[in-house]
Amino acid sequence: MSNLSQRDSKYIWHPYTQMQTAGLPIGIVKGEGSYLFDENGKRYIDAVSSWWVNIHGHAHPYIANAIAAQAKELEQVIFAGFTHEPAIKFAEKFMPLLPRNQQKLFLSDNGSTAVEAAIKMALQFFFNHQKPRTKIIAFRDAYHGDTFGSMSVSARGIFTQPFNQLLFDVLFIDTPTATNHSTVVTQFQQHITEHENEIAAFIFEPLILGSAGMLMYDAVVLNQLMTVAKDHNIFCIADEVMTGFGRTGKLFACEYLSVSPDIMCFSKGITGGFMALGATTCTNQIYEAFLSNEKAKMFFHGHSYTGNPLACAAAYASLEVWEQENTLQKVKEISKLNLEFAVRLQGKKNIENVRALGTIIALDVITSEQKGYTNSIRDKLYSYFIEKGILLRPLGNTLYVLPPYCISEADLNFVFDAIETL
Repeated sequence: MSNLSQRDSKYIWHPYTQMQTAGLPIGIVKGEGSYLFDENGKRYIDAVSSWWVNIHGHAHPYIANAIAAQAKELEQVIFAGFTHEPAIKFAEKFMPLLPRNQQKLFLSDNGSTAVEAAIKMALQFFFNHQKPRTKIIAFRDAYHGDTFGSMSVSARGIFTQPFNQLLFDVLFIDTPTATNHSTVVTQFQQHITEHENEIAAFIFEPLILGSAGMLMYDAVVLNQLMTVAKDHNIFCIADEVMTGFGRTGKLFACEYLSVSPDIMCFSKGITGGFMALGATTCTNQIYEAFLSNEKAKMFFHGHSYTGNPLACAAAYASLEVWEQENTLQKVKEISKLNLEFAVRLQGKKNIENVRALGTIIALDVITSEQKGYTNSIRDKLYSYFIEKGILLRPLGNTLYVLPPYCISEADLNFVFDAIETL
């Protein structure tokens, strides 16, 4: 075995992959800007930002140099009882970008753990006040991660089916659409009526439910739900793991809202796609519930790599790149191109439900099979684009484009043209 693809098959088990039927993975040897290069020299446009994490482009020299410099000084230190400059610098630069009620930052190592921390913060808040609340409201089609707490507040479906008996009960409401706003609000209010003083939090992906198929909904209904929640002392948890860092056209999706969340979760684009890092922020009200002379009231949560200096250095450098390269302007340019392409697709016979928000555009390919993650059209679409040198990873029959912000107009139009010729 000489090439990467063959060597891989001896030991490696890949995520979200049916290893029995999947072909050999493509061996990638280099990334540069919006491109990936395989071991045979073929170039691919990374039109999904390598699972939604890469925002400034692959191997961005400024972030790479920041990590290299930090690695020569301090690569890791326990974050309980110790601190370091990269974590502090990141916090000082990051926290002022959030809604003003966000005052404290807890670091972890990925999106699922950021959500786990948020759930535990909300639940333990009421436990520490000796008024336990154990229920959470979530959208029926939600996806918040693959650990058990994050699975519990996610849709019950193919992702969770083997574990459903082990997940804690959640109060689900319908995912908002253009026509069901009042119904969703009524469902929310009914849960509160039936479970008064039992509900600790309402968790949501703001404006876009990513893994559910890039389902988009309006800020108006989310503001209504959050207002009702706050009227009943229910914490609002915004899962910005996917939507954060420019994906919706603003730095954070919550900037579209008039109501501020109590807890926010971040990962994916937080380091520009270089390092694994999760972040959970909260209000002082929540933080102060854990302050006590009793050690039993501390926040019992942590990870070996909490506050890793290399990841924090990457996250700080990524925020600097936002300023240096006027990244938000690039976001606006992609958003404009997406809207123009959405207009071009109107009336195309084999697709439906074209939708766009910020740097994300999605559509559903019409097939005779039931819609959903296991629709077989997915594999055909994936292969079709790979042959053209484009990395797109459909969610069943849902095709979406979510590129790095450095992508050129020519390359984005190349991707659009390939979609249009389906």
